[in-house]
Amino acid sequence: MLITNARLLNEGQITEGDLLIHHGRIAKIAASITAPAGVPVLDAGGKLLMPGMIDDQVHFREPGLTHKGHLASESAAAAAGGITSFMEMPNTIPNTTTRQALADKYALAAGKCYGNYAFHFGGANDNLEEIKRLKPGDAPSVKVFMGASTGNMLVDDPATLEGIFAHSPLPILTHCEDTPSIKANEAAARAKYGEEVPQEEHWRIRNHEACYKSTELAVGLAKKHGTRLHVLHLTTARELRFFEAGPIEKKKITVEACVHHLFLNDSYYASRGSLIKCNPAVKNEGDRAALVQAVRDNVIDIIATDHAPHTAIEKAQSFWKAPSGLPLVQYALPVLFALVQRGEMTLEQLVQKVCHAPAIRFGVQERGFLREGYRADLTLVDLDATTTARNADVLSLCGWTPFDGMTFPARIAGTWVNGHHVWDGSQILGPARGERLILA
Repeated sequence: MLITNARLLNEGQITEGDLLIHHGRIAKIAASITAPAGVPVLDAGGKLLMPGMIDDQVHFREPGLTHKGHLASESAAAAAGGITSFMEMPNTIPNTTTRQALADKYALAAGKCYGNYAFHFGGANDNLEEIKRLKPGDAPSVKVFMGASTGNMLVDDPATLEGIFAHSPLPILTHCEDTPSIKANEAAARAKYGEEVPQEEHWRIRNHEACYKSTELAVGLAKKHGTRLHVLHLTTARELRFFEAGPIEKKKITVEACVHHLFLNDSYYASRGSLIKCNPAVKNEGDRAALVQAVRDNVIDIIATDHAPHTAIEKAQSFWKAPSGLPLVQYALPVLFALVQRGEMTLEQLVQKVCHAPAIRFGVQERGFLREGYRADLTLVDLDATTTARNADVLSLCGWTPFDGMTFPARIAGTWVNGHHVWDGSQILGPARGERLILA
């Protein structure tokens, strides 16, 4: 396919021109390209053409939790949202804490995914020897839950933590919340409210101190052992002190923020309740504004989703029973374009944080940029249109969005994965075309 009359957003610049796709790759980028014989032409009409988003943090729930979502449903929702590659978390059932479970997951994904895929390996209190046997390219990282998690994946043994940070052959990802602090806050909330805890107490239970203590521990271990560390979903202004500004290529310790933490604050609990309950929690406006500033200052390196669907019935339960997690992939980019419209980040910063930086951090080969010879993973964005998030339009299996009824100032007009047109602005096209990501 030849895409003409586009505004190409890539590597800090916006240029006008055409882009030719051939055999799944970007064959040519130029101010004007004549279509080869028989090649279909799509006139972009001045719309924005950018690399497809690489989401390094999703929970697509397969295997074991497929009543919430599965690889096909969630990757289709991601494609509709302009996300062309994803990295899925290990807290499925069974947990991805053995090399055999990792191999099984890759086999399961083949032919099912509308985007390209990789799977993080999970750390546990009893799998250090498995971690040592991993090889570069097996997975993007070893994910360490340093706060409460499902199954056997809370790594709370100090010796095991030391061992993982000292010996992991892959970068380490951390979910940083201090479990003893959270447990103490939960006990205090029960004493005050009993079973009827208001949903807005969530960010006070999983509070600033719980996040700070855990992040301090993770960064301290990484500096001690020279570990390649990536801290996920930062939520507080105070934690920013552990991270430095600068280009991601020069950093051994990196950090990310998630779309919902950059957009929402505690005022939304009154109207959205458990629909915005997530771990770590949405904090206050001061924290949100500090995270946005850190994106602008190049302290925060990556923006991701932490997409984590639950059924509407599950989320409608009382405070103690409603699970944490939000379905986010379908509307993540429109939300970020709203931040651009508000002047909180630039278009160039957006594509750096969601396309270029994830590719660089995890060694994703030939993706994340508009470059001749690279795989044609592309997202076309209409900045003159709007997107209203509606539960009825959600492609995720759960069928709801925390943004229901909100309107955002952009529309995903097209998505290409490996050169195949998989989203045309209104529907998913053709079979799943995703491939396993090749990682350096």
